[in-house]
Amino acid sequence: MDNVIENALYIVPTPIGNLTDLTMRAVETLKNVDYIGAEDTRHSQLLLDHYGIKTKMFSLHDYNEIQKRDYLVNTIRDGKAVALISDAGTPLISDPGYHVVSYCREQGVKVIPLPGPCAAITALSASGLPTDKFIFMGFLPTKEKALQQELQSIADETRTCVFYESPKRIIYTMEAVAEVLGAERRVVIGRELTKTFESFYDLPAGQMLEFLKEEPNRTRGEFVLMIAGVKNRSEISSSVVETMKLLLKELPLKKVAAVCASIYNLKKNELYDYALNHGLTGRDC
Repeated sequence: MDNVIENALYIVPTPIGNLTDLTMRAVETLKNVDYIGAEDTRHSQLLLDHYGIKTKMFSLHDYNEIQKRDYLVNTIRDGKAVALISDAGTPLISDPGYHVVSYCREQGVKVIPLPGPCAAITALSASGLPTDKFIFMGFLPTKEKALQQELQSIADETRTCVFYESPKRIIYTMEAVAEVLGAERRVVIGRELTKTFESFYDLPAGQMLEFLKEEPNRTRGEFVLMIAGVKNRSEISSSVVETMKLLLKELPLKKVAAVCASIYNLKKNELYDYALNHGLTGRDC
């Protein structure tokens, strides 16, 4: 395999559960770089031992990455190659590494990303929720007020929303989801992805809360919480468009938007914006 190692920072995803999910390229990279910066060296040693990787590791985590970034950049400038790994999945995706990668970019040090495991993408691909547009929001806030504010901010979100959650907080979080977004909001949970007890649950928020409470085993492990977006009301039907066109011959756009919103139970602003974006104008426009 052609895997020439450059003096650069390599972003190397590691398995999120199943050790065999480490790619061949990742194995070769970790074997051939000069150093590996790991979130938890003791945890990562198990992975390296499994693949017979002898590369030296140093600790690089949330609490020291700003202090270590100069050392890392100077090491690469001295002609060395360094790999960055987290405990599981792709570094920087709700994991350490942002400060180091940003600094490398500022200093003109090459950064080479490798594709690989990511819990958010893995869960989303099997969720059955729309994937053409989605947003990843990491971990939800721990404090009640901040949590409710964060959920309120996606109350009208049309895209699928993806979060990470821990076993200690999943019930607490689901209570907030049901309260703020409504008991009928569709929720899909991916639990223990790629592991022996991998599970997917797909229920309205209120039912999901009760489902999790019924069996303690359902709240064990790591979670990817996916919340369905609301229906995009901007999809204006042809009948609405034809009505707007007829009315626009006699009325200004604002009046037409108001009338059609009342007739078809739609939002006036959405109709107004649709008309502007599609070149539909009234007498006064």
